[in-house]
Amino acid sequence: MRKIIGRCIGETSLVNVSFISKEMPRVGEYVTLNYDGKNVLGMIESLVRGSVSINDNIYDPLTIEKIKAIEGDDHYVRGSVKILGDINHDLRIPRTPAPPGTEIQVADSEVLKKIFKVDKYGLKLGNLITQEEVGIEVDINKMVSRHLAVLAMTGAGKSNTVSVIVDGLLKVKGSVLIFDMHSEYMNTDFGQDKVNVMYPQINPLYLSFGEIKKLANIPPNAYVQERYFLKAYKSAKNSLMQGSATGNDFLALIMNKLEGWLAESEDPDAKSTNSADKKSIADVLNKLEHMKDKYGNILSLEAKDIIDNLKVGKANILDLGPVDEFASDVVVSHILRNVLKSRKEFLRTGEGLAFPIFLILEEAHILAPQNRKTESKLWISRIAREGRKFSVGLCLVSQSPKSLDSDALSQANNMIILRLVEPTDQNHVQRASESLSDDLIAQLPSLNIGEAIILGLMTRIPTLVKIDEFQGKVTGGDLNIVDEWAKSHEMEEKILEEQKREYEDLGGDY
Repeated sequence: MRKIIGRCIGETSLVNVSFISKEMPRVGEYVTLNYDGKNVLGMIESLVRGSVSINDNIYDPLTIEKIKAIEGDDHYVRGSVKILGDINHDLRIPRTPAPPGTEIQVADSEVLKKIFKVDKYGLKLGNLITQEEVGIEVDINKMVSRHLAVLAMTGAGKSNTVSVIVDGLLKVKGSVLIFDMHSEYMNTDFGQDKVNVMYPQINPLYLSFGEIKKLANIPPNAYVQERYFLKAYKSAKNSLMQGSATGNDFLALIMNKLEGWLAESEDPDAKSTNSADKKSIADVLNKLEHMKDKYGNILSLEAKDIIDNLKVGKANILDLGPVDEFASDVVVSHILRNVLKSRKEFLRTGEGLAFPIFLILEEAHILAPQNRKTESKLWISRIAREGRKFSVGLCLVSQSPKSLDSDALSQANNMIILRLVEPTDQNHVQRASESLSDDLIAQLPSLNIGEAIILGLMTRIPTLVKIDEFQGKVTGGDLNIVDEWAKSHEMEEKILEEQKREYEDLGGDY
């Protein structure tokens, strides 16, 4: 017989009940209530401990001491249970509430194993915090097609969680593209021949004019600059397409055009050019010079289309560590636009990206900020709305949920929320998720490293999970600063010792 932990008290409803107990269960623990021929599953959401004798009306600590001497540690436990559904009827919410006095029992682990077992396409994330023998699987199809958010404060286990997800997808031949903002996943071991590392190099011929104009930092209201830049851009592009120009420096071709126009404007025999136009041409040249110095390494006419670099069944990792946030925005938006376009093209004509793909965006709050416009934000929202129809999944990973665009976050129908302490982060996440109750929010600060709340369409019921530890190498964890100091000091001493020996060999007195 299963353990009875309490009985329902007061008024009950279809969605929650209160209970009283003499024992202390745990928040997140699953329980069952048997009534009216139903076997109803619930989860303990809140607990308080109290004493009838030692109440709020006592103001003398000596009185409390005397009561404890007589009654000992006599206390009661009051809690609330969220009703999750009838176990025997596919977890449908029952039509009648539980009678007061109904026994509340610890849920049978075998029943929970069946509930959290995905029949065909499951990905194991970890085990129940309250019953470690129960493994937790999520539905891969619903996770990918309905999008995912992995949210946590720094050091709570995001990188490990993402690595567990990627590893699970690779086991079913899944194709993943990780936008690696800080080069965290470059050396992660997902298995032999399972990783395809890519670098942010784009053929400028594949960039839209708007994308290359943004890299050049030409503002929207600089109409004359934009006119000359567009004219030079089109001329250089036509020259390359027609084969009348050679070389691997697209920017140089554009700049040559602009320099030619500027030289003509300064020729006393040539038709006069408006002085404002001269200044605009010079301004564009200066900006392109700056762009070439700063971003010339990511533009190459030899670079293939990013779609051609993606490998099926692999973790495609785009290393964005070497580029700044501004360039990352252009690169990421360019790739997101082309992935969506290519998937549409394939489904329509058979030409384009031939396989579904799961896009993982690290530091999503940088790419899709709450109160600032970026190019990536537009395409993240577009994929969040349209991606399901074209088998393009999205995973937003952030350590600052309050800074992440609320519209994009609300489109993620699945969430893995690790430890979050800051109330503004908690409130922002709760507004984006209808499934995150006040009681679950209250658990976020108390989660240990690697523990998470999982909710959404990918799991049948919300749950508290201890995420598995990824067995491959993950570089996203905290550095051992003391060890790093010691290594640096040791290296410095070695250098000084070598300098001393060299000086003494030359006959000097060190």
